[in-house]
Amino acid sequence: MGLMDPRAYVCMAAILRQQIVDGTLQPGERTPSLTRLSQEHGHARLTCSKALRMLESEGLVTRIPGLGYHIDTADTELVADTKTGSRRARGSEPGLGSGKA
Repeated sequence: MGLMDPRAYVCMAAILRQQIVDGTLQPGERTPSLTRLSQEHGHARLTCSKALRMLESEGLVTRIPGLGYHIDTADTELVADTKTGSRRARGSEPGLGSGKA
C-alpha cells in the first residue's frame, strides 16, 4: 500500500493531501462529496468525513455548512515539502523575514 499508517482515515487524508499538493484539487474547489469519496475509495462515509476533518485541522480545507468542504484559498501560494508532506506559504522559509522594510 505504501502508506505507513494503517488507519483508513489517515490513508484517505494522505491521498487527498497529495491531490491538493499536485493540483488535482485546486484552491476554492469543492472536494468530492462524502458519498463519492466513499464509492471511489471503498471506505465508509464516516472514514472519509474523518479524513476531511483531519485536513481541515491542517488548514488545507475549509468546511462551509450546507456546501461541504472546499480547498483552502490562501492569499499566498502554498508549496509542498516533498519529504514531510507539509505545506507552507512561499517565502515563509526560516530566516527570510517578512520582506517589509
